[in-house]
Amino acid sequence: MITDIASATSGTAWQLTAVVLAVLGLVVMIGWGKMQPLLAFVIASIGAALLLKMPLDAIPKSLEKGIGDMLGSLALLLALGAIFGKMIADSGAAQKIASVLIKAFGASRMSIALALTGFVVGIPLFYNVGFVLLAPLVFSLGRQSGKSLVWLAIPLMAGLSVAHGFLPPHPSPSAIVPMLGADMGLTLLYGLAVGIPTVLIAGPVFATTVRKITSNPPELFISPPVSDDELPSGINAFGTALLPVLLLSGATALSFSGQVPTEYKSVVAFISNPILVMLIAVMVASVTLGMARGTGFRQLMEKSGSALREIAPILLIIAGAGALKQILIDSGVSAALGSVMQTLPVHPLVLGWLIAGAIRVSLGSATVAGLTAAGLVAPLVASSGVNPNLMVLAVGAGSLMFSHVNDSGFWMFKEYFGLTVKDTLRTWTLMEGLVGIVGLVCVLLLNQFVG
Repeated sequence: MITDIASATSGTAWQLTAVVLAVLGLVVMIGWGKMQPLLAFVIASIGAALLLKMPLDAIPKSLEKGIGDMLGSLALLLALGAIFGKMIADSGAAQKIASVLIKAFGASRMSIALALTGFVVGIPLFYNVGFVLLAPLVFSLGRQSGKSLVWLAIPLMAGLSVAHGFLPPHPSPSAIVPMLGADMGLTLLYGLAVGIPTVLIAGPVFATTVRKITSNPPELFISPPVSDDELPSGINAFGTALLPVLLLSGATALSFSGQVPTEYKSVVAFISNPILVMLIAVMVASVTLGMARGTGFRQLMEKSGSALREIAPILLIIAGAGALKQILIDSGVSAALGSVMQTLPVHPLVLGWLIAGAIRVSLGSATVAGLTAAGLVAPLVASSGVNPNLMVLAVGAGSLMFSHVNDSGFWMFKEYFGLTVKDTLRTWTLMEGLVGIVGLVCVLLLNQFVG
């Protein structure tokens, strides 16, 4: 009997070693070798399968199933999200939202207005699009007000980062939700509850400590914003941009209220499906931000169709993460991971955050960090009974931790605002670190009420 226990322990140790080697290989291939993430994921998945002694004929089937299952539930959702975000950007709705919020809060609370702008605009827009779209707004406000550009930029970028890491329909949280068996609507509601205080602390509060840092932006990036006459109305901009949030959160709240008659529950479930929500949002935006303002339907479709090129690399990363996750499941190592993680003297939410944070600091990519960590902690969610919606947020917070020189966002911030590497570490990197740390604290606090 003692021999059997020793053999089982040895087998589990080797399984965990194989997983660690696969993840380290992934880090080396992407971080050092600059390999395309899909290729790196597939190689790491095959390597893990071989180390775990899976039957050779089962490995290709696992890869195909993992990629197919992951993309099958997300490809259409993310494509619709990309098209919707493109309409929001091209129509000037994002700029209008910023203008309304800044006027509402006034000059003395401009940093709060910018933080909320980044958060609201960040919901429908992919991070890089939001960054490029809103950076000129910072330059314009800096000229008009005489305020420090860094003081203005940090709250805005904090809002964009939180939306990117925490809130569906962004790619990483949208992909992690099905991996962990979470609910898209509840994750969005919890994400809003966690995201708003996180944005305010990592944005306006932290910005007060960096207002004296000098910024020398290149003239290349200083472009005037679109005139107000060409922008949609505030009601149109806010209503359209926030439509997915209103539909998804409203339907989710309704379904949990217990007030829906039995014969209408299938209708509510249908309306709250994320794919249908995004399809409705796209159709409404094509009217409110397009045809109703004089843009022809064909022209609108041509413009929004280009957004699909932006989502393709992200879909490939998600596909690769699906392959690795399926190998872990089919090899039986997921069960071993779950049982081992459950015995660690660390709260499951903190553990998910730590794993995502370690991969983020190593690789630089928040999306890769979040998806890889989710694949590793998925068995822990099932075995520990932790709230899967909160685990999505904990992993999302970890995936944003301490962006530095291996992250494209670090260099975008440095070059756009003309900072030294030292000042970028002092501003951007610390802001991202605060987003991750404060986000985790808020998740743990929320867990006291809903966990």
